[in-house]
Amino acid sequence: MTGYAVIDPSTEQQIATVELASVEQTDAAVAAAVRAFPGWRDVAPGERARLLRRFAQLVDDHLDELADLEVSNAGHPIGNARWEAGNVRDVLNYYSAAPERLFGKQIPVPGGVDITFREPLGVVGVIVPWNFPMPIAGWGFAPALAAGNCVVLKPAESTPLTALRLAELAREAGIGEGVFTVLPGAGPVVGRRLVEHPDIAKINFTGSTRVGKTILAGCADQVKRCTLELGGKSANVIFADADLERAAASAPDAVFDNSGQDCCARSRILVQASVFDRFLELLEPAVRAVRVGDPRDPATAMGPLISAEHRDRVRGYLDDADIAYTGSAPDGPGYWMPPTVITTTSTADRRWREEIFGPVVSVLPFTDEADAIRLANDSDYGLAGSIFTSDLGRGLRVSRAIRAGNLSVNSHSAVRYWTPFGGYKQSGLGRELGPDAADAYTEEKNVFIADS
Repeated sequence: MTGYAVIDPSTEQQIATVELASVEQTDAAVAAAVRAFPGWRDVAPGERARLLRRFAQLVDDHLDELADLEVSNAGHPIGNARWEAGNVRDVLNYYSAAPERLFGKQIPVPGGVDITFREPLGVVGVIVPWNFPMPIAGWGFAPALAAGNCVVLKPAESTPLTALRLAELAREAGIGEGVFTVLPGAGPVVGRRLVEHPDIAKINFTGSTRVGKTILAGCADQVKRCTLELGGKSANVIFADADLERAAASAPDAVFDNSGQDCCARSRILVQASVFDRFLELLEPAVRAVRVGDPRDPATAMGPLISAEHRDRVRGYLDDADIAYTGSAPDGPGYWMPPTVITTTSTADRRWREEIFGPVVSVLPFTDEADAIRLANDSDYGLAGSIFTSDLGRGLRVSRAIRAGNLSVNSHSAVRYWTPFGGYKQSGLGRELGPDAADAYTEEKNVFIADS
């Protein structure tokens, strides 16, 4: 193993050193999971449910500890971090019902009885990004464990601390050795080996579209299942009949939450031309009111970016941009950047088309409903989006017409653990969360029994 310095992005101070695993150590972790799989698969459904509920209770007991770790490791505001730890608890509780709900079917056929079974895949690799380390980990491991699989989880190099603590809590809950393993490591080392390893039955990956394409190709080589939650460039479509004050007040949170480091960020705002100027006037005080600063302060709405390198990349998008206005950000240590609004009239502008993954939003006018749909769909991505209108018929029409996996009318809600989450086009493959997520970690076996 080699040491990796974990940095607090709000202070630029080292807070831990984490050992990064090698290919050989990855193989050893997978081998341990393979050995553990038959025992975990054969745990009675009610007992597996009990263990997951116990895991959820321990997460709740340590919620403040986990939140504090995420504040220090990822720079998330403390209020957000507490929600994220609570989301892991809630997802575990939600999927604790799955072991007793993985039903097969009886299918009427001539000559006998036909039945199906839902059986776990085996060992699943879960590869987690740095932007939401806790909840995204839970979205992968909770349904996989519920379905009877073992999990090897690779957190991002820069944000491994909460995943490591969750693994300790899982063991304390009684989930045995090898059933849930967290393996910090570099993507080209541990991540690649998980994709290539013949004993990994499925990969669940959240991250960039560029890396997702590489993972998809690697899984295809072995005809291996994969779920990919990738990039986004989501549209926030605001019609002239909308409650403009509400739309403007809510827009900053929709894009600047987590410092814009969110694949669901509504980083393209489309505003009907007749109210374009008025919306920009209303948006300005809302942007300037976003409090950027110490993530440990409960009043903070936006923390730092994850690293100096990432901040410099985001700043590069502002060269020659038509900046309408910005908010404020602290000076001194920390990877700070103010929330920034730019205007554009060209959909060819790279700031309009590329996922910036930072606190930058582009605003562009549209003419009518058809134009709004055309512009919203003019993207390589299709993850999320919002529609603001007082005409609910229009809200439904536009929702059906926009090619994205998660849409909200007069809201920016994109992720709820009881509903499916995933994207169209280059935003990914498959769905996470919702009532059917555990099924995605199973094989469906068909058995025919002749009646004579």
